[in-house]
Amino acid sequence: MNNSKFFLSLVLSSIFGGFIALAGFSYFSPKAQMPLPTSSGNQVKFTNFLADSAFTVPEGLNFLYAAEVATPAVVHVRSTVDVSSAHQYQNPMDDVLRDFFGDSYPQNRPRNYGQAMSSGSGVILSADGYIVTNNHVIENASEIEVVMNDNRSFQAKVVGTDPSTDIALLKIDGDELPYLTLGNSDKTRIGEWVLAVGNPFNLNSTVTAGIVSAKARNINILRDRNGLQIESFIQTDAAVNPGNSGGALVNLKGELVGVNTAIATQTGTFSGYSFAVPASLVRKVVEDLREYGIVQRALLGVQIIDMNAQVKKQFSLKETTGIYISAVNEGSAADEAGIQEGDVIQKINDKEVFSVAQLQEQIALKRPGDKVQVGFSRDGKFREIEVELKGVSGSTQFITKESGATLEGATFGVLPEETLADLELEGGVEIKELEDGKWKEAGIKEGFIITAIDKMEVRTVQDVMQILQNKKGGVLIEGVYPTGERAFYGVGW
Repeated sequence: MNNSKFFLSLVLSSIFGGFIALAGFSYFSPKAQMPLPTSSGNQVKFTNFLADSAFTVPEGLNFLYAAEVATPAVVHVRSTVDVSSAHQYQNPMDDVLRDFFGDSYPQNRPRNYGQAMSSGSGVILSADGYIVTNNHVIENASEIEVVMNDNRSFQAKVVGTDPSTDIALLKIDGDELPYLTLGNSDKTRIGEWVLAVGNPFNLNSTVTAGIVSAKARNINILRDRNGLQIESFIQTDAAVNPGNSGGALVNLKGELVGVNTAIATQTGTFSGYSFAVPASLVRKVVEDLREYGIVQRALLGVQIIDMNAQVKKQFSLKETTGIYISAVNEGSAADEAGIQEGDVIQKINDKEVFSVAQLQEQIALKRPGDKVQVGFSRDGKFREIEVELKGVSGSTQFITKESGATLEGATFGVLPEETLADLELEGGVEIKELEDGKWKEAGIKEGFIITAIDKMEVRTVQDVMQILQNKKGGVLIEGVYPTGERAFYGVGW
């Protein structure tokens, strides 16, 4: 074989060997996966209703929108309080579940006569300047300043207060003001996200987030001298602190679902849970204060306790849920409708009620003269009956600041601020007209100003009606005449 033939054979052998090697590698190697085609125009992300694509918020969880809506409508409320007349809390247990939000700090409060500053929050409800806050934020205030989110300042007037729900209504002179819409707190659900907006520790326009932890919560914090306090709080874990009181609790739509009022704490600052007056109750109280100057409180006229295993066993009941009626007041709405001691209330209209707090809230939404369907169990059988609610006067009559109310021949009315100042009184109720009856028989004359009944302080017409509603026997009436002459009378009741 010559050299050229040898060289050609070597080249062909090399090429053939390469093909054999490549075929073997392809046969014994795993099959490669072809990549799926992609489009650079298809981007997948969580949806939200923000135009700025820099934010990616899970659907339905948008704190930004609610905060932007609520913050301008929440104001800083600063009150000048007369310490000599300020309410002092004597019960040391109040410190545990005391809402410190609107009060000045105890260590800074003068012990002698003088003035102190109280700081809290408020929520604008209308473009013309109606503001809701807590009663304890402005209680005993001689001056009230409202500072807006944009630092504008206004002097506020008190339209009316309702200590039984700790709600107060203020008014400032303004127009085209930012305001919040009242939401339906009945539809607020446990587990729903909410924001608390207020001014804790004088830190203006602070927003915190949490969820609704519970509803219709009674924490025994409110004190009403007539025993008419209504506690049916929305409980949340949104952080609130001193200064938040009276501020807004809003849902993610930016609707007001509650007014922040109290915290559960052993330190005086946030420890995990806060409580807000539900918007449904706020709406009713605010409407009454705007229209009548005072709240038109409707009553069933029963004494009630929550059902539990102990109550069931004690009274040999078949029911396990509801509200047990331990007594029915004579002549009350419940009495006239046929409700009896031992009945267990389970529904008001079409709403089931499982606790005293829920029942109180449903009745508090009504006015004297309103009719409700009460569903209750008696001897294990469910019944429904229509009840026409009465007011604190024991009738369906409305009480207003202008018209007052009539009881046993006496017509009562509130006193002008000038008269209170002249007589150095913090409150009192005047007998404007007097006809034959118990009052006249006791020697009382027209113009007499009632300041106390059986040592219980009287400031409003409601106080008189409520204190006397269930009185029997003689009562001690204390007061003063416009001349300054003080007098005491015993009235048979």
